[in-house]
Amino acid sequence: MQQLLQNGRFAVSTWSLHRLLGAVHAYSPDPGKSAAPKEPYGPGAAALIDVPAALAARGIHRLEICSFHLPSLETGYLNELRDAMAASNVLFQTLLVEDGDPSHPETAERDVEWMARWIDIAAALGAERMRVIAGKQKPTEENLARAARHLNWLADKAEGSGVRVVVENWFDLLPSPVEMNWLLDRLDGKVGLNGDLGNWSAPAKYEGLADIMRRAEICHAKAEYGAAGLDGDDYRRCLEMCERAGYAGPFTLIYDSPFFPDEWDGILLQKQFIEGFLREAPARKTG
Repeated sequence: MQQLLQNGRFAVSTWSLHRLLGAVHAYSPDPGKSAAPKEPYGPGAAALIDVPAALAARGIHRLEICSFHLPSLETGYLNELRDAMAASNVLFQTLLVEDGDPSHPETAERDVEWMARWIDIAAALGAERMRVIAGKQKPTEENLARAARHLNWLADKAEGSGVRVVVENWFDLLPSPVEMNWLLDRLDGKVGLNGDLGNWSAPAKYEGLADIMRRAEICHAKAEYGAAGLDGDDYRRCLEMCERAGYAGPFTLIYDSPFFPDEWDGILLQKQFIEGFLREAPARKTG
């Protein structure tokens, strides 16, 4: 727990800053896709290398980086980015590898070999973890078994690198705790879980989160927004499910809404909300 205490319980994913960062590079195992920069969210106003200092200035000392936000995979740039994190005392919690499908009947082997190449990049950046997509296919027995086989192989490839592979309750392969738990059981602790509060739909997601968050090491704490702003009832209930499951890890603040023009405003609002929830924890236990 020392690392958690040292770096706090909050992280930010660069996904929460996609308008600020601008250009994305769609690295992919598909040779038909180009990694040339595109600007689907506008030109941006900041460079990735400046994000650690911006985080530290706001009292946050954990970072997750989406693979498509890396403007270069050259060793020199990776070293500079790692140095920028160290200079701001920002822990690189997770490299989020944003493509590939280990459950695909035709391209799974190609995709997982591509994912394995990111292990060295994650290690060069000093990442604790690398989150990969478990699978995008329907949750048939065959597709789940294929994903489990390939993810086991990937975890073996990461052995000794200092980078732990994790998956997420995401995409069609993992629509409920049944499939999520089946997969984690087959991976036998070699692959961890990043529990995401926003990937499953209400109302079923609440009990689902209460089930899987007992196994989670990290958490994407995504909030829902409506016309009036943050949906506090939904966010609180998700956090209650984490509490019920005994989750005590960090919360990665995922802001994905046009509600605030400045993404930092949404990120810090979510941080404030969770801090309030955590402060009330002793009263809930005694109440």
